[in-house]
Amino acid sequence: MTNDKEPIMISIEEVSAAFESRDYRQAAQLLKVLIADDPRNPWVQFYVGRLYEETNKPEAAAKVYRKLLQQATQPKVLGQARQGLQRLEAAEKERRTQAIAEAKQDPNQRQPGILVLEPINPDRKTEAAQRFAKIVQLQPYSARLLLPTRTWRLYRTGPIGELRFLVSELRQGEIPSFCTTIEAIEALPVFRIQYFHSLSPTPTVICQNPANQLGKLPFQWTEVTQIVEALLPIFKPVAVQNHRRTRTTYKEKTSDYIGMCDLHLPGRNCILRLCQETYQFHQGAHLTPLLGHSLKDGNTKIDSLSSNLKWQTLLKFLKEQIPHAAIWSDFTPFAETALPHSEMLSRITPHIELLRYLSSDWEPAFQLYSSLLLLRPKL
Repeated sequence: MTNDKEPIMISIEEVSAAFESRDYRQAAQLLKVLIADDPRNPWVQFYVGRLYEETNKPEAAAKVYRKLLQQATQPKVLGQARQGLQRLEAAEKERRTQAIAEAKQDPNQRQPGILVLEPINPDRKTEAAQRFAKIVQLQPYSARLLLPTRTWRLYRTGPIGELRFLVSELRQGEIPSFCTTIEAIEALPVFRIQYFHSLSPTPTVICQNPANQLGKLPFQWTEVTQIVEALLPIFKPVAVQNHRRTRTTYKEKTSDYIGMCDLHLPGRNCILRLCQETYQFHQGAHLTPLLGHSLKDGNTKIDSLSSNLKWQTLLKFLKEQIPHAAIWSDFTPFAETALPHSEMLSRITPHIELLRYLSSDWEPAFQLYSSLLLLRPKL
C-alpha cells in the first residue's frame, strides 16, 4: 500500500475556460501546474502570454508571443500569437491616442513646441533604435537613421502636450530627449553687444536690449557658463543661363560666413550676443594690451587686423577670460535638422541684424540652438 497521491490532471481546456470566465487567479494556478509538467508545450506558453496580457503586463506578453512566432509550428498557436500581438499593438495605440487627447484638452498643452533628440552612445544605438521604433511607430532601420550619436537632432514640432508625452515615453526607453515651447524660447532676453565699454574690474558692454534700446550692461565673467559659437552663411542670387542662353534663372549661392558668439548668463536667464559683422572693434575698451600672447606680434594693433583676424582675436580673448565656460560649436549639424521646419522657424525672433542679399532661416535656427542650450538644464 502506498501513500503517493494521484497526479493532478489538468487540460488546456480548463485553462481556456478560466480565461473565458475571466478568472485569472484560477488560470494562474492551473498554468503553474502545467508549466511544471510540460513547460515547452506551445499552448501552455500561449496562455502564459495571455495571462501577462490580461494582467496588464504588455511587454512580457509581447515577448512570449514573439518567441512563439519564432519557435512554434502549429498553425493555430501561430495564429493566436499573431492575434495577441495585434491586440497589444492596438491597445498601445489607443492608450497613446487617449493620453495625447487628454493632454490637448488643456489650452496650455496646445502651445507650439519642439522636441529634440540628444546624442546616444553608438554602442547602444541598435538596441535603442528598436525601442525608438516601437515608440514612434517606425521600422527599426528608419528609426536607427534618426537617432543621433554626436549632436542634437530637431526631431518633431507640434502641440507641447503631445511632445511632452512623447518625451516621457522616450526617456522611459532610455532615449535622451527634451522638449520646450516656442513661447519659452521667445521669452529669453537677448542683448546684442555693440562693444565692450570696459573690461576690468567689471566687464561692461554697450548693447541693445530686445526693444532695441541702447544702454550699458555690467556683468561678471564668472556669470558666464556657456559660450556658443557659429558661422552663419550669407547667400546671394547668382544668374544661371540655359545652354542656349535664352533663359536666365537665379540660384542661391553662399558668398560668405559671419561669426556669431553667445555668452550665456543663466543666473540672469539671458544671452549676450556678439556678431562679427556688427561688433564695433574701433569703439570702447582696447583688447590688444590684455591679449599678451594672443597676437604673434606684440606691437600689432587690433585695428590693423582683417575682419576675420579681429573676430578670432576677440573670441580668443573671451575664452581666456572664461576658461570655466562650456563651449558649444555644433550649430551647423543641428541647423540642418531644423531648417526643414521653416514654419516653426518663422515664429522665432532671430535677434540678429545682418546685411543680406536674401533672407534666410539660418538666423532663427541659431537663436533656437542657443536658446535651447540655455533652457536645457531646466527642462
